[in-house]
Amino acid sequence: MATELEPIRERVLARPDSRRPSNLRYFLYILRHKPLGSLGFAIVGFIILIAIFADSIAPYTYQEQNYQALNQAPNTTFYFGTDQFGRDIFSRVVHGARISMMVGFLAVIIGTGAGAVIGLISGYFMGKLDALVQRLVDMWMSFPDLILALTIVAVFGNTIPNVILAIAATILPRGVRIIRSSTISIREMDYTMAAVAIGASSPRIILRHVMPNTVAPFLIIMSSMFGTAILTEAGLSFLGLGISGPTPSWGRMLTGQAAQYLSTSPWILIFPDIAITITVMGFAFAGDALRDIFDPRQRGR
Repeated sequence: MATELEPIRERVLARPDSRRPSNLRYFLYILRHKPLGSLGFAIVGFIILIAIFADSIAPYTYQEQNYQALNQAPNTTFYFGTDQFGRDIFSRVVHGARISMMVGFLAVIIGTGAGAVIGLISGYFMGKLDALVQRLVDMWMSFPDLILALTIVAVFGNTIPNVILAIAATILPRGVRIIRSSTISIREMDYTMAAVAIGASSPRIILRHVMPNTVAPFLIIMSSMFGTAILTEAGLSFLGLGISGPTPSWGRMLTGQAAQYLSTSPWILIFPDIAITITVMGFAFAGDALRDIFDPRQRGR
């Protein structure tokens, strides 16, 4: 009997074979029929390219000062004008894309990654562990994101690693909630119950059956949290507790003496604002498209 059951055991323990339509094919369908999704992916790709090739794109360094060109309006020499120190705003916006994208990317990876691990363990084992984790998450989410990030940065300092960890801390509980919900649903599936029945270990079930099926919600929450992370970094910098100078970030370009020139030199504030708005909008559109791709309930609408 044991010999006869061995092939069945191997099939159950193997990763489930999905017969659903190709996500790549549906992704191409989204690009053709969902213009906002296509626009979102285009914006995100464009911003990423700017961040990667910032040194080649920017005509000046972000610290270079020209005291002969203070507060100049946009022109053919300075595309976005100059600030009160004669620094080229276009160059600072381009270099700011690198800092803002780096901070947002690392914060989202750390926050959603840690949240996914906690959510997997909590949702799979349930019981007292799950109850404890959820009460801690409830307490965590009771704090406004910006207040929580401000507190962390104020205590540990506004270095780039601390800012990244502070933003990641605001993302983590959302990752826990979403991945836990998916895990609870997956652990009740027939193939998971069959693996439990034949004696598969919990780590094997989590790694082979549960975790691969949480990739879709994981990618969706990552894409949706990018915009939030960039906005949080901008808020921290605007309040003086974000990325410390002279490194430019879009939020930092809005703070300090720059706000005093809103009436006389509005371009100092307008272009960083536009960069933040377009980037957040791009990630929002891309996140909606990813949700349509990975959520079968959205297909056919």
